[in-house]
Amino acid sequence: MSTRNVIERYFKALEDKTGWDSLLSDDVVFTSFTAPNRQIKGKQAYMEGTKRFYSTIQSFELRSLIVEGSKACALTRYQLKGPAGRFQSDVAELFTARDGKIDSLGIYFDSAPFPK
Repeated sequence: MSTRNVIERYFKALEDKTGWDSLLSDDVVFTSFTAPNRQIKGKQAYMEGTKRFYSTIQSFELRSLIVEGSKACALTRYQLKGPAGRFQSDVAELFTARDGKIDSLGIYFDSAPFPK
């Protein structure tokens, strides 16, 4: 499966709100490059550390996807619902994919819209 196919399937599953986690490798590495930087290693730890974010997604838009070999960059816009109401977040997401799975994911986003 090509990198483009893996990433497109991930976003389709995210849109459908089911099965997106099946596209993560067991040893996936997640990095949030928003201060303070944070890194999570392993699928179980990633699922636990990001479940709050995934539960707030109301919808999202894949605005652009650039793929080069095993690497991809997606520009996305998430519509989120938190305790203080709805807001949106523009995100740059960096992926690497191997053997049909996402083995690394890094994100850059503006934290200003997020409730404090």
